[in-house]
Amino acid sequence: MSKLWQARFFTTVNQLRDLPKTQVPEIAFAGRSNAGKSTAINILTNQKGLAFASKTPGRTQHINFFSIGGAHVAMHRKDATRVEEIQALLVDLPGYGYAEVSGDAKLHWQKLLGDYVQRRDQLAALVLIMDARRPFTDLDVQMLEWFAPTGKPIHCILTKVDKLNRNESVNVLRQARQILDSYVDEDGEGFPFTVQLFSALKRVGIDEANDKIIELLGLDKEEEAGQENTGDDTAAPGPDDDQSGQAD
Repeated sequence: MSKLWQARFFTTVNQLRDLPKTQVPEIAFAGRSNAGKSTAINILTNQKGLAFASKTPGRTQHINFFSIGGAHVAMHRKDATRVEEIQALLVDLPGYGYAEVSGDAKLHWQKLLGDYVQRRDQLAALVLIMDARRPFTDLDVQMLEWFAPTGKPIHCILTKVDKLNRNESVNVLRQARQILDSYVDEDGEGFPFTVQLFSALKRVGIDEANDKIIELLGLDKEEEAGQENTGDDTAAPGPDDDQSGQAD
């Protein structure tokens, strides 16, 4: 079972002053309101309704935090989360890009998103969700350029590749890599940007995205350390020995 399956709602905020006081690594998911962000989060966490996709585009205006660890995931989901045992946080940022949203709301979102991605020390990386048929819109590029100066990784997930044929998928991935490779720092060094294809419908790229997020959060190192500390090599656990039950 993936550690991401442990995800459960932790808190929601609409102002930077209300951000969690936790010091664990966070990975944020950003993207246009119709890019499939909520669907990607839900399928990666193996839960149908963890991330909320509003029927009214652009309505979700808060930053939502989901905890990894600190709860009995295999049991009922009403038990209290033990904050001191949380290992990481998944962060669902407000979707952007809909004309129906009022001007004041747009300005608030812009400041909230910009300040969070640029100033949050606990933020380890950004996952940028883009529709593979319409990647790198002006707002996607703005998000890239907000975050790039931090020097932290960005992993781009190109969703809905089931809508493309094989040649189109190959081309969009190649073009995305070219765009990301064009970003360099003042010394001419490339930024830690990566990209992959993804389809929730056809279950394309789920394992790749899972492994990358686990890596960016540093949870893969914790798993390795736990295995090294088991002591007797002759009694090393099998691949299924340290798994709690599947989240519902």
